[in-house]
Amino acid sequence: MSNIINKLRVFDTYKREVVEFNAINNNEASLYACGPTVYDYAHIGNLRTYIFSDLLRRALELNNYAVNHVMNITDVGHLVSDGDTGEDKMEKGARKQNKSAWDIALYFEKAFLSDTDKLNIIRPTTICRATDHIQEQIDYILDVEKNGFTYKTTDGIYFDTQKLADNNFEYGQLARLDIKGLQAGSRVEIADKKNVTDFALWKFSNVTDNTLEKRQMQWESPWGTGFPGWHIECSAMSEKYLGKIFDIHVGGEDHIPVHHSNEIAQCQARNGDKPANYWMHGYFLQLNKEKISKSGKSLLLKSIINEGIDPLAYRYLTLTSHYRSQLSFSWDALESASIALKRLKKTISQLPDGGHIVEQYQIEFINKVNNDLNLPQALTVLWALLQSDISDKDKKATAKYFDRILGLSLDVLPKLEEAPQEVISLAELRVEARKSKNWLESDKLREKISKLGYEIKDEKNGYSLIKQ
Repeated sequence: MSNIINKLRVFDTYKREVVEFNAINNNEASLYACGPTVYDYAHIGNLRTYIFSDLLRRALELNNYAVNHVMNITDVGHLVSDGDTGEDKMEKGARKQNKSAWDIALYFEKAFLSDTDKLNIIRPTTICRATDHIQEQIDYILDVEKNGFTYKTTDGIYFDTQKLADNNFEYGQLARLDIKGLQAGSRVEIADKKNVTDFALWKFSNVTDNTLEKRQMQWESPWGTGFPGWHIECSAMSEKYLGKIFDIHVGGEDHIPVHHSNEIAQCQARNGDKPANYWMHGYFLQLNKEKISKSGKSLLLKSIINEGIDPLAYRYLTLTSHYRSQLSFSWDALESASIALKRLKKTISQLPDGGHIVEQYQIEFINKVNNDLNLPQALTVLWALLQSDISDKDKKATAKYFDRILGLSLDVLPKLEEAPQEVISLAELRVEARKSKNWLESDKLREKISKLGYEIKDEKNGYSLIKQ
């Protein structure tokens, strides 16, 4: 076996290939992740994307990079259609909840961060809200306007994607968009936009709402009262916190054709280049072969918790599939993941402390991780480690090292739950049977206890009961 640790390699969506990662600033890595639109609870499909970005961050840190991780909170400007039509999701959510848009944003932001904490997702270095950076967004638009990439319509200030070609840039390169095909086959009403791919930088309040109610979130600007488009916030805030060009931009696969393509366009118009050197995207979670979304096919983390399942079992489930593969969710699959996680925790908790990380397994594990975050194969290394003939102390030390990436809290003992009286009574009868050396009866009682959903573990001073 090779004793060489390979460099981290990642799949760059822009280049459409796995490439070696090299940071701009030596051992510092800059990472920008598109955060949630906080008008509702995040579903488990959303959360898979944030587990992916967490794994990437952990992989960078495992490779000795100091990571500056920035994530935005979209609390204004994201319309119900990515094509700049319809109502702002925050305003719509506020009416649905009969609360202010500001209250809705704060409530669901806290709920989102609580979910990520339960999944052991490390919080970003910086979390920035769109509403706290309105001036930065206005300044960004002013520069794009100064460079000749904007025009005014009846409902806002728009980005002219045709001007990119005039400046030797290609709109939609990230998604390999067929612009001519989009224009020829468009069935969408584009109002007074010049091109079907053009998008809003600033929307005017008076024509955006379909009601007579005043918008709750609006600001004065050089173009009139309104609010920023969805895409401009990421361009403005990533530049503020990470600079004009940073290392990695991540998001979900749904960001590729519109949101990230528009971010790149804005940055090319302002700074003459795309903002990130690497673009990485996590793929969807599917339920019955359909994308899990907030409209209809919605499944929340609390639904899993309410079933008595450890939320980290869901994290384990996502580790069994590569981030660039769509993962099908089922309760059976989650239950299998839960059983596997319990086995891991039980096995590792019973091992003694004080060992050393085994280099052979360490190198093999890191190389799986460095091969474009191949966590399914990294998990096989963990199971192989536990089944090996190395010392138990070294097994535990090495498994805990692996958990720096896996994030499964493998060193946390399983929670012993208070068993029902029926189970406790059977356990006491089994104690008496063992004292009498009636091993046949002892085994029968153990089986009865197991059928009731508990495992009995004999200890020096008695026994413990663990819910299966």
